[in-house]
Amino acid sequence: MQPLSDLLVLDFTTLLPGPLASLMLAEAGAEVIKIERPGGEDMRHFPPAFDDIGAPFALLNRGKQSLVLDLKLAADRAKLKPLIERADILLEQFRPGVMTRMGLGYDEVAKLNPRLIYCSISGYGQSGPRAGEAGHDINYIGNTGLLAIQPGPIAAPVVPPMLAADIAGGSFPAAINILLALRARDRGGQGCHIDIAMTDAMFTFAWYALALGAATARFPGPGELMLAGGSPRYQLYPTSDGKIVACGALEQKFWLAFTTAIGLSAEFVNDLHDPKATRAAVAQLIAAQTSEHWQPIFAAADCCVTIVVPLEEAMRDAHFVERGLFAHGIETGTGKTWPALPLPIAPQFRDTPGVKKAPKLG
Repeated sequence: MQPLSDLLVLDFTTLLPGPLASLMLAEAGAEVIKIERPGGEDMRHFPPAFDDIGAPFALLNRGKQSLVLDLKLAADRAKLKPLIERADILLEQFRPGVMTRMGLGYDEVAKLNPRLIYCSISGYGQSGPRAGEAGHDINYIGNTGLLAIQPGPIAAPVVPPMLAADIAGGSFPAAINILLALRARDRGGQGCHIDIAMTDAMFTFAWYALALGAATARFPGPGELMLAGGSPRYQLYPTSDGKIVACGALEQKFWLAFTTAIGLSAEFVNDLHDPKATRAAVAQLIAAQTSEHWQPIFAAADCCVTIVVPLEEAMRDAHFVERGLFAHGIETGTGKTWPALPLPIAPQFRDTPGVKKAPKLG
């Protein structure tokens, strides 16, 4: 028996934040019914196609069901009533006020089902001056100070490779707070409305910059933060064959092991004296050799320094394979399979490894 196997989730969300949150609930046993507009949500049609369905959609909606309703029509909204009455969780991701205008706001549905846990995910939350503002991940991290400390130069800023606001500010807080609400409902019997603002959690990611600002009254600028390009100890260094060395030798013992392994001149080992000079000296040494040269040296030094690997190579890494990260699969309508999205759910709470389908429309 999985921990959420007796729960019904109505998922009105689209794209990434909400669907990933409901995927985690589904993987822990919940029955998830995805409410889609006629024609299906946009992600169904995102390229590339995985056989008969958009690959991004298949990845995020494995094991769910699909129900097509036009929420602008009163007759279709009426069909939701029996589902709302027996649902445990409702997820929505519209702009604040949209569900209320359709008669599906928390106050209305709570009259039908007081035990319902109603989770709203939005960029800026259900209240405040920015509540109705449109945005995407890059806007959310830009409006919360994170992009201001990115390591790239102003003339060539770096776009982050991950969607921190969508996933770490939307999906994960939604799943966490839904589980907390279930625990509270177990004790008191009542549901609640959860307001998840993707921007709120972005300040959590600025923890070190906030600490520095509080202690020194000066907040770090672009590339100044130790963990965002400001230190030679936590840095990316290109090799001669076009690969990248990921250096995380923060602690002194790791730094000394690293600098010894690469043969750094003694004058640069004290990186506090002139961090830029030390960084340049390290970069010159790393760039003089190939990744194949450096990999065994760093492995022997055990100094928190590795070679960056492409995703397809990481998926074949024996460590991740042995841990079962890709033991689950997705099946298309024609029977083809593909690895499912690894999720941060302990194996004992997930279904046994196997293949599930992405839902056909309706």
